[in-house]
Amino acid sequence: MRKLIALVFHYSLNGLLADEGTDYYRFCFELLDEAGGASDDDESLDFLQGAHAHVMGRTAYEGMSTSLPAHPDHPWAGILTAGRKVVFSRTLETADWANTTIASGDTTEEIDKLRQGGDGHIIVWGGVTLWRSLMQLDLMDEFHVGLHPYIADEGTRLFDDVPKGYRLDLISSTVLRPTGVLELRYGRHR
Repeated sequence: MRKLIALVFHYSLNGLLADEGTDYYRFCFELLDEAGGASDDDESLDFLQGAHAHVMGRTAYEGMSTSLPAHPDHPWAGILTAGRKVVFSRTLETADWANTTIASGDTTEEIDKLRQGGDGHIIVWGGVTLWRSLMQLDLMDEFHVGLHPYIADEGTRLFDDVPKGYRLDLISSTVLRPTGVLELRYGRHR
């Protein structure tokens, strides 16, 4: 069965996501620019290309489907445009980005269909509402978290309104130099 993996970018030391327009958001993108842009190392690109599907909520989809096709030089643009994308939304009526379908039925059933079959994994890009929903349903298998060296005074708490709690196992941790971002991989303890 394919694993469901949440990609959590721009997570502060005190547990906030970088909301657009905040100082923390600006910091994250300045740090990204200092590091030369989005990860285009072989490991990151292989991970993205190896995905059976790229899952996102409506808001994440709307942002990515506008941004990436408009920037074909972005290292992830070709991979995501060619890849299978599934948008979880009960309000989105059309999805014009190539290879995109809309899942508006029961979330558990839709995820179970995606998990069946052969190789690859399923990347969950967000947003927060989708991540929380998948955590409440105990469907998430792994969290890949980019922990930034920043204490934010504003942003969204990812882990509000989630299950009472459950254990995670550390899979790996990597420090990105010179940014100081800590990439953490946790698996659901089952």
